[in-house]
Amino acid sequence: MSHNLTYQSQRLSHWVQRDAIPVWLERGIHPELGASVERLTAHGQADTQADVRVRVQARQAFFFTACEALGWCADGAAIGAGMLKFVETCQVEPSVGGGFPRLLSPEFKVCDFDQDLYDHAFFLLAYAWQYRVTKDASVLAKADALMQYLDRAFASPYGGWSEGNYVYKWRRQNPHMHLFEAFMALYEASGDRQWLLRAGHIFDLFERFFFCAKQGVLQEYFFSDWRLASGADGQIIEPGHMFEWVWLLDWYQRLSGRDLGNYLQILYRRAYELGYQSDSGLVCDSVTAAGGILQQTKRCWGLTEMIKACLVMAEHGDPEAEALAAVGIESLFTYYLCGITPGTYVDQRGADDEIVVDTAPASTLYHLMVLIQHLQAFLAGREAK
Repeated sequence: MSHNLTYQSQRLSHWVQRDAIPVWLERGIHPELGASVERLTAHGQADTQADVRVRVQARQAFFFTACEALGWCADGAAIGAGMLKFVETCQVEPSVGGGFPRLLSPEFKVCDFDQDLYDHAFFLLAYAWQYRVTKDASVLAKADALMQYLDRAFASPYGGWSEGNYVYKWRRQNPHMHLFEAFMALYEASGDRQWLLRAGHIFDLFERFFFCAKQGVLQEYFFSDWRLASGADGQIIEPGHMFEWVWLLDWYQRLSGRDLGNYLQILYRRAYELGYQSDSGLVCDSVTAAGGILQQTKRCWGLTEMIKACLVMAEHGDPEAEALAAVGIESLFTYYLCGITPGTYVDQRGADDEIVVDTAPASTLYHLMVLIQHLQAFLAGREAK
């Protein structure tokens, strides 16, 4: 096992360029519609029986656009624009006045007209990267229009935005976490300060509601007024999300100039204590703040977020974090980036690290791409010192 981060970073980049991009270009895009499929099977074929989440179009639009930014896919932004255009022309419920439906049938017809806040966060992220690569001002206009719609249709009197235009049990921190990401991406791409101010609103929600200072954890589920959810749901902690917030808060710290080092340290330490499995190097899907494991399963995305958090902590002087990040990439290849078809992957492992879900959801490529972006920035920063 190599603990050399440069080697592991190059290995991951080569896997995306050599294996992932070709197979997803060939088998992951509908040839007539230009839309992304939901997932590939274990044998690397498009799963033609699966419903297609609309968010996948936005996440794959981000992936291919970001690939062009890296010089890995010459027409990546055009592919991403095609995916966004497909959704923008999908039929929506006339009375809602904007936004996108939630789900498509295997035939790519709208089968669920409900709208979900989480989905829309990724359209904002995709628009940010479309503008970053193409400098097409109409993309920023689309982001503005979508945000204005969310303010009209989803804004909550208690802060933030509601889960969607459907009946739901709890509000979640997760959609707001991804809005935080999208707002910062839009600010970096456009320089428009409204997006940084919106990110500040999400940070306020983090401080007031999402982060539990007493236990040092990120809480997931809430009543409409942000009181912690009752019963077992209120006890759910997802270490992967805690690692993800380490990366996001570090990003916000750089943009805002605020000192958030205490949050970074606590979230990283507690996520590691509660969710990291030292024998395999994987991250448990959910736990309790007291240390109990709620789900023995471990998804691929949780590990990508742990690696990103390790890079943040290495930048802040943690002497062990860089080596742990390199070990994490090795574990990615051992347990997840090992599909039967090169360029595909395993989504989830079980209690004994056995394969639980062997399909490759298209949405996972978003997590892998953001990891690569952070890896490259980290290594470039190290070389510049």
